[in-house]
Amino acid sequence: MSNTNDIFISADSTCDLSPELLETFDVSLLPLYITMGEKTYRDGVNTSPEAMFSYVARTGELPKTAAVAVADYLSVFSAQRALGRDVIHVDISADMSACYQSACIAAKEVGDNVYVVDSRNLSTGTGLLVLMARELARRGTPAEKIAEELRSAAGRVEASFVVDTLTYLHKGGRCSAVAALGANLLSLKPCIEVKDGRMGVGKKYKGTLKRCLHDYIIDRLQGREDIDPHRIFITYSKIDPALPAYAREVIASIMHFDEVLLTDAGCTISGHCGPGTLGILFMRKE
Repeated sequence: MSNTNDIFISADSTCDLSPELLETFDVSLLPLYITMGEKTYRDGVNTSPEAMFSYVARTGELPKTAAVAVADYLSVFSAQRALGRDVIHVDISADMSACYQSACIAAKEVGDNVYVVDSRNLSTGTGLLVLMARELARRGTPAEKIAEELRSAAGRVEASFVVDTLTYLHKGGRCSAVAALGANLLSLKPCIEVKDGRMGVGKKYKGTLKRCLHDYIIDRLQGREDIDPHRIFITYSKIDPALPAYAREVIASIMHFDEVLLTDAGCTISGHCGPGTLGILFMRKE
């Protein structure tokens, strides 16, 4: 039976776990790189979504995001193996970033007992798997088995967000200027969903952001028997502070979760979706 201290668990910075959760679950982060103009920063270390929003407002351009470097993974993985610890690392979907590929290259170079997991997701959709990894480790599950469990569970994660404006999606080349203008004129708030490891546009909601969030949460949760009630995330980016609390109330009116966790979205989701974004992320039962 593995000692939980023998298993090192990490994720890239896109998982959007709060500092408190990282500490409670003993998880380490490897930051992606964010380039704004001539300067490159490390996600969550020396830049933030607020800095990105200011840059976009000032320049009209989106910052560029680059994957964690192979050398960064290699440094962390090899140091942990030198301490005799098995390594489990969980990455943003391989279809959204080169992080997974880079981590696999580093893991292969380090050798045995380094397990890289493609979350097939992003934000706290990845975070759900990261927390699951530590819970399994604390039960004494061996690292190789944890990695198997995470890969199996990845397909049960449901991640989606309601977006207040299509401006950022348009700037990122994810929707046309006509669609962005039309949606903004009609006060449409699209739902961005993760399916098969990729982001796509789902249902479009109409009205105030509060009204849209209410309808979105009802659509996601009501009348379902297949949702795992253990944990749900409410993850958001630069939003009216009353709305996450309101989302929590709507969730509670539909079903009980053991944990309802509120987290700020990091640079990746914020850069894709822009300010005024909020999503709920949870898992389905086995």
